[in-house]
Amino acid sequence: MSAGGAASGDRTAAASPPPDLGPPTTFVLLRHGATALTAHGRFSGSGAREDPPLADAGRAQAAAVATYLRGTPVDTVVSSPLRRCRETAAALGLPYAVEEDLRETDFGTWEGLTFTEARAQDPDAFAAWLAVPGAAPPGGESFADVAVRVAAARDRLLAAHRGRTVLLVSHVTPLKTLLRLALGAPHTALFRMDLAPASLSALAVWGDGNTTVRYLNNTAHLPPG
Repeated sequence: MSAGGAASGDRTAAASPPPDLGPPTTFVLLRHGATALTAHGRFSGSGAREDPPLADAGRAQAAAVATYLRGTPVDTVVSSPLRRCRETAAALGLPYAVEEDLRETDFGTWEGLTFTEARAQDPDAFAAWLAVPGAAPPGGESFADVAVRVAAARDRLLAAHRGRTVLLVSHVTPLKTLLRLALGAPHTALFRMDLAPASLSALAVWGDGNTTVRYLNNTAHLPPG
């Protein structure tokens, strides 16, 4: 082949369009509305003896997000099994499925405590939990454990709903974990994101596996206070 022919071939290859990845799978991430424990900043995970319902403020938040999302194309709603998420999902007025692996972290012996109380009770364990992904609260679940099950749930939902919009109703740690994984960020990113009760975030997963975060902690729909 002549030098000119090779150059022509290079130009042809360079001009080839990228492969058609099709529409992304969009995950809309909805944190549940507030409970009585939310207002006091207490650990409320899957290891708690009680499964608290939405407080009055949480029900108002769920109604507000339902109004905000009305008319938004959503193909599937999937909820954590915990009551506050199921009540938030029900307020949307759409059928929903339950995914066990979207449940909140098991906080072990820290369930019901504030951060300050947990730190005072187990200072060394608390420091390790903040610093090391594999460290867990006594009798509880580590961030690394949560990431494994949340990623597995994400992958199952991707396989079942590729190219569609899936609304996930879950909790702070699972939703932050999905966002962290999308960004390829370390576990310390969990402490650098704020997800308010009934806030909305979204990410898009493309056919080649690339993931983009579209927005984070949207609270424009929520009533004041």
